[in-house]
Amino acid sequence: MTEHPTSHEGRQPLAARSQERARPRQEAAAGLPSELPGGPAAPASPAPEVPAQPTGPDAPGHPGTTGGTDHPAAPEVTDRPSVLGGTGHPSGVGHPGGPGAVAVAVSPQHPGGGARGGDVTARREGDRLRFVGAATRRIARGIDLDEIVLGLCRATVPTFSDEILVYLRDPLPVGDERPVAPFVLRLRRTDRLRLSDLEGEELVLVPDPDPTPAAELCEVRNGGALAEVLRGVRPVFGDSAAAKAALAELLGPEHPLPGGLRAVLAPLRGRRRVIGAAVFLRRPEQPGFEPNDLLVAAQLATHTALGIDKAVLYGREAYIADELQRTMLPDSLPQPTGVRLASRYLPAAETARVGGDWYDAIPLPGSRVALVVGDVMGHSMTSAAIMGQLRTTAQTLAGLDLPPQEVLHHLDEQAQRLGQDRMATCMYAVYDPVSHRITVANAGHPPPILLHLGGRAEVLRVPPGAPIGVGGVDFEAVELDAPAGATLLLYTDGLVESRLRDVWTGIEQLRERLAATAQLTGPDHSPPLEALCDDVLDMLGPGDRDDDIALLAARFDGIAPSDVAYWFLEPEDAAPGRARRLARRALARWDLEELTDSVELLISEVVTNAVRYAERPVTLRLLRTDVLRCEVGDDSPQLPRQRRARDTDEGGRGLFLVNRLARRWGATRLSGGKVVWFELATRT
Repeated sequence: MTEHPTSHEGRQPLAARSQERARPRQEAAAGLPSELPGGPAAPASPAPEVPAQPTGPDAPGHPGTTGGTDHPAAPEVTDRPSVLGGTGHPSGVGHPGGPGAVAVAVSPQHPGGGARGGDVTARREGDRLRFVGAATRRIARGIDLDEIVLGLCRATVPTFSDEILVYLRDPLPVGDERPVAPFVLRLRRTDRLRLSDLEGEELVLVPDPDPTPAAELCEVRNGGALAEVLRGVRPVFGDSAAAKAALAELLGPEHPLPGGLRAVLAPLRGRRRVIGAAVFLRRPEQPGFEPNDLLVAAQLATHTALGIDKAVLYGREAYIADELQRTMLPDSLPQPTGVRLASRYLPAAETARVGGDWYDAIPLPGSRVALVVGDVMGHSMTSAAIMGQLRTTAQTLAGLDLPPQEVLHHLDEQAQRLGQDRMATCMYAVYDPVSHRITVANAGHPPPILLHLGGRAEVLRVPPGAPIGVGGVDFEAVELDAPAGATLLLYTDGLVESRLRDVWTGIEQLRERLAATAQLTGPDHSPPLEALCDDVLDMLGPGDRDDDIALLAARFDGIAPSDVAYWFLEPEDAAPGRARRLARRALARWDLEELTDSVELLISEVVTNAVRYAERPVTLRLLRTDVLRCEVGDDSPQLPRQRRARDTDEGGRGLFLVNRLARRWGATRLSGGKVVWFELATRT
């Protein structure tokens, strides 16, 4: 989409602009030249008067004498200092990176000067070099595509041209990939400024709301005039036959170039191919382009194209890194029974969105949940890849229902297999909403903070442990109370450590911040999780973050003992009947009689299958929350699999019934057996 500037970059207040407009006139009166674009003012010396040039057929630059300069002779402007070799544009106007509204200075006239024509030429060449240097620096400052194109426009309008149109290939090829066909150019940006009267006799540059109309899209035809000009790579004057046809094709037949406009068409060639084109335009009242202006346009086009190439490559790499980091982290957190979760992740910098911090919440058998936060050393793609491997390993180990210290031990072995110096810290905690207990194991990670319901924030005392990857270290787990209404905060060291503070100072500040936030909600209410996470991140001041930040907050709601029913069943033939009777009584106590038939049928099938393979007592547990959950555990590690039973089979239909009647169901292998569970929706 075509963009039009609404205000020139760096525009000064009116008072400042009045002083700026007065300065050229004062310098002119003192015989000093105006400040040149891209560099300091030239040394103060009388500028010689440039002798009048012949305008006949034998004059230099006439269409009949000099190739490539067949432009109509422009009237000589004697009341403006020339810029970039006598183009007639105001000196200092549109200085790259400078104010957009600058007064047009009036050049003093000096007697004589014919003998000093060489000095004028040398000065013009110096002006041109300084302009090219300033313009290329302005273009090089851009990082992304829009900044580079904007830098080209602001560096050339109005110093080099009155208007510019920038077309880029759509889509832009990345690196060595083959561009898609057909070759389509899209108008990326157009800038135009005009001179208008303001405050008496002063002339200033203001945005023009009506730029030259041009087509948004242009398909470059093979063998066409535009394709030939682009293939030639070098800039061309717009009044040549080839350029006229190319401009007509580029701008579109419904948008002819207004008469009298002078144009330069400059192909933008990157490292391997042409990726666009830039059109520089001057109004009829301005002098036309000179042969040396083609060299300036070529320099600007080359720097712009190479910058665009690098920006596209950088954008692709940043996209890949961002996608890698995003896929390594959970898309959404689960909603296990008895606990509510919230999380935050902040990269170390917007320009480097990859790092080794991660968090996870993994549902476990028995309505438990594993809470994990880890931090791999470094902020590179390698760190992100190692983080993904460790996170996948942690999920696999959690699925085996291993104790937290065993999980860290296997993670330590995995980090050593990944290579040397693969260091990471990790906090692994398992919360049981039925027993209201949490088991925590630590591998060199900052300790978690438990925010109690009354507003007291406590730094939990957990064994520090050694980081993952050290090898040969035993990890220790500790079991702590997790009262209902409390909030556990797991975080990485980027939240509490920086150049401005050590880690323990940051932990104490975090504890105080949590306590202050809890006081605002009162002693009987816990602060909302999402707002609590945002408030924690607000403690970071400017320049107070040097590392990635991963934050995981868990609100412990728990399951009341009155909502839990638990039994042991001997592995005998009478076990299914006893399980049905026990379930019927529990449902009557919970006022869920409408689920009796479904629950009895499903429990009978699952318990029958467990008794068939179990050698020790079978466990049966019912949990009433927003759903009714039934869990049957036995000591056989073999997981049941649903299969299609034949008409002559006497069994094999139990899991089919569970799959059809239950809201959800599953089977999880434990270290000492397995648990088969299913859920039924309760009435709303």
